[in-house]
Amino acid sequence: MTAAPLPGGFVRTVRGDVPAAAIGRVAFHEHLLFDLVKPADRSSVDDPPITLENRWQIDYRSNENRNNARQTDPEIAAGELRVFRADGGDLLVDQSTGGLARDAEGLKSASAAAGVHVVAAAGTYTADYQDAATLALDVEALTERFVAEIDRGLDGTSVPAGLIGEIGCSWPMHPFERKALVAAARAARITGAAISVHPGRHPGAPFEIAAILTEADADLSRVVICHMDRTFPRGEQVRELLATGVNVEWDFFGIEQSHYWFGDVELPTDLQRLAIIRALVAEGFGTRILVSHDVCTCTRMTRWGGHGYGHLLRNGPALMRRAGLGETDIDQLLRLNPLRLLTLADGKSLQED
Repeated sequence: MTAAPLPGGFVRTVRGDVPAAAIGRVAFHEHLLFDLVKPADRSSVDDPPITLENRWQIDYRSNENRNNARQTDPEIAAGELRVFRADGGDLLVDQSTGGLARDAEGLKSASAAAGVHVVAAAGTYTADYQDAATLALDVEALTERFVAEIDRGLDGTSVPAGLIGEIGCSWPMHPFERKALVAAARAARITGAAISVHPGRHPGAPFEIAAILTEADADLSRVVICHMDRTFPRGEQVRELLATGVNVEWDFFGIEQSHYWFGDVELPTDLQRLAIIRALVAEGFGTRILVSHDVCTCTRMTRWGGHGYGHLLRNGPALMRRAGLGETDIDQLLRLNPLRLLTLADGKSLQED
């Protein structure tokens, strides 16, 4: 496969704008500072702490311990970023959107402490993570909010986002989530930022999302549909989804177990993911595939004995070669594809601190 040329523009990080050409390998879909406990359940947490003795079981049934679903300490985030940097990582995207306890200043602090570029996310997660005031916003107000998050800063700070999403969608889709998608399309046209979307847990969800974004006049070549691993675990319907014009993402790398905590789905192993990707690369889709870990639990971080944010950089290339991918393909997946999407199409550059 011939690699697509690297864009000549810049990526908007939490410490300012950085030339895309100066950035190395990327973890495109992660969470560094977050709270995935639904707001109604956040008031009291009496679940057991994570220990060496219980971490495997907590990890296996990953969503059942609320202590595993939140990481809000910037110092811990900085430590994880240092490990990521040692694995060859240069930039990490935290896709914690509004509703997931997004912490822009914390991300900036962790980025500076570790010497790793971090991109924050504009937008909103699923409706059940939003407060009443946010749910009441119309498309115009949501558009203004998303644009401001890219152009001025997140949540009352001067720390900007560099990506819209992951925009959270459910199945069936909530009316608020439909508004958020339309607002994301409008904000993307204004800011030049790409869009990342978390689809509902149904095979029809990605196609509904693509249709809504098409109607909203989004540039689908700058839209990523996440979570192919659990939506199409054997790769079924991925080609049909690619035919709409979107990019597709396998972001469960490092999860290799029988139990999927959100449903009766047989998830692929890393090598099985790569076999699907290898076939798509051979068919000419290599520039439209993203890979990442979607780390959103403590037990997947190195501090708690997990694989960390650098698993794909540390272990991925050998697996990719084993799956039949070449060095150009590997660079495409780990650097060029994410940078193409993170490079802003327009906008005034802000020099990094």
